Order: sequence, then C-alpha cells, then structure tokens
Amino acid sequence: MPKSHRIQPDKLRIFTSRLCEAAGTPEDIAEATAEILVNADLKGHTSHGVLHLPGYLQSIEEKTLIPDAIPEIQKQTPSTALVDARSGWGHYAGQWSMNLAMEKARATGMGAVSLRRSNHIGRLGEYAEQAAAGGCIGIVTYGGGRHGGGGAAPYGGADGSLGTNPIALGIPAADGKHFISDFATTMFANSKIQVYKMRGIQLPPGCIIDKHGQPSVDPDDYFDGGRLLVFGGYKGYAFSLLTCLLGGLTGAFDPESQYMGGTFFQAIDISAFQPLETYQQNVGAFLDGMRSIPPTQGFSEVMVAGDPERRAYEEQSIKGIDLPEKVLNGLREWGEKLNLEMVL
Repeated sequence: MPKSHRIQPDKLRIFTSRLCEAAGTPEDIAEATAEILVNADLKGHTSHGVLHLPGYLQSIEEKTLIPDAIPEIQKQTPSTALVDARSGWGHYAGQWSMNLAMEKARATGMGAVSLRRSNHIGRLGEYAEQAAAGGCIGIVTYGGGRHGGGGAAPYGGADGSLGTNPIALGIPAADGKHFISDFATTMFANSKIQVYKMRGIQLPPGCIIDKHGQPSVDPDDYFDGGRLLVFGGYKGYAFSLLTCLLGGLTGAFDPESQYMGGTFFQAIDISAFQPLETYQQNVGAFLDGMRSIPPTQGFSEVMVAGDPERRAYEEQSIKGIDLPEKVLNGLREWGEKLNLEMVL
C-alpha cells in the first residue's frame, strides 16, 4: 500500500500559505485559502485539501487563476447579490460570498449570493460551517452541466453531462456540534477517486462505470474514460440538476453547448424566527436524541451529519494530518520550483 505521513496542521497551514504567496497571492488571501484547504484535510476530506494545491499553482502559471483578484458585487438588493470572483481564488471568493450572504441575512432575515467566474472553491461544507458558526442556517450548492460534457452520466444516460454537483447544509447546534451535511450528487467526488487511487484502494460497488458502460470498482477505469454515477437513481439526478439551475442564477448559460452552472450561497438568520440560543439548544437535544438510538447489527453507534468530521478534526489536530506521500511530493516539487524550503 502506498505510504502516508503524519503532518502537523500548523506547519502544513504555514507552508501552504507561503506557497500561495510565492505565486503572487496577497497575504490575507493566502492565509484564508490555506486555512480552508488544511481544514478539509483535518476533517478527513483529503480529496478537497492540499492535494489540489499543485493544480491551483499550475493554474496561476497558466493565468486561468488570478491570485490577487478581489470579488466584486455586480448587482445587489438588500437580500441578494450577484458576485464576480474575477477568476481569483475560489476558496477566498466562497468565504467572502458567504460572509456577504450572512450580512444580508442579519439585515433582512435571509441573504442569497450567486457567484460567477469562480475557480474551484474546495469543500462546500467549509462555507456551511461558516454560516452555522455565525448563527445562521447555511445552504451552498455548486452545479454545472452541459449536453454531452461532464464526468457524471445523467440517470438513464450513457454519456457524461454533469459534474459532481455538491450540496452543503449547515445548521447551528449547542456546544458547537453543528449539523453539517456536505455531499456530491454523484456517489463519489472525482477527487475522492483520486485519493483511492493514491492509496491503492478499490472503490465501493456502484460508484462508477468504465468507458464501456460496465460497472467497475477500479479507480483507474474512471480515469480511463469512465463515468461517475449519481446517487439514489432519479432522485440524486434531480438534486444534481437543481444545483445547475441554482447555479444558473449567475446568468452563465451557453446556448451552443447548453451549459448552465455556478455557485449559490444562502444564509438564514435564526434570530429572525426565534432566539438563536433557544434554537441551538433545541437542535442539540434533537440530534442527541438521534445519537442515542440503539445501533442496528453491523453498526457501533448512530451518528449525525458533522460528527465524523468533528472527530477527525479532534484526532488529527493532535496526531497530525495523515497525507499520502504523493500529495507531499507534489507540495515539495512546487516548493523547489518557487524556491521555498519545505519544513513539515
């Protein structure tokens, strides 16, 4: 099995930030981006963490990611905004957009932001957590699809036309045990398949088909022209389409390819309905009630969305983040390229 190493999160965060700065990113944007990337790794989502950094740095070289771009409001009302990320860091633009949605929610009860021209924004759960920590319900979607172009096949279709098209929800609960649900509308995100490939692990059945349309558990088959499958059959397919339609609020539609997509953020201010503390206590009690249900055969306990990430964070904050050697090698190569010593 391929090697992995335990890396202290603070060191990884600092080195990640320094790499971003060395590539022309302002310090505040670099630090925000590094925090979001390392948070994904800390919470057990290697598929959305520093694994992607070499690709982002390559995008800066190719001038498809503008490292010093600041998001800009193009149109707004008291409760809504259309934001242009201006091809900058998606993570910074995502954090910025959710902050804006929360500001509008506190002023009007609900705030919604549509984000266009954004690069990859990473783990959507990060922004749902941001809303929950700020006393709001957070909803985040990213969707994209086009006729005959995409890594995922529509339900009943033989060709790819959709992305992984994730949805994230964050709801504040007492003691910081927030409800955080973050899922691709495909069975797996394509970057998670990349992690399985790095670790030399087969996929669970029902996640992909190979280029011949046959079921497969081999990650290599996906990267050799295979397709992702949506979860839940036609129900997951409907959710996938929903993310594209919400994304379409950006105005991103290409009649030729029939492409539609974008990122959507919504924040709902709890205090517009009832006292925040009361709601958090009620949510906490309700979720604890779910956790107290006796587990069925084959399970050791009942958990709710957000529990696995919280546990991973607590464990890896102490033991260090478990990263595949291939990920570290990618960071090392870029450190050498940008004349930075890798101290991890």
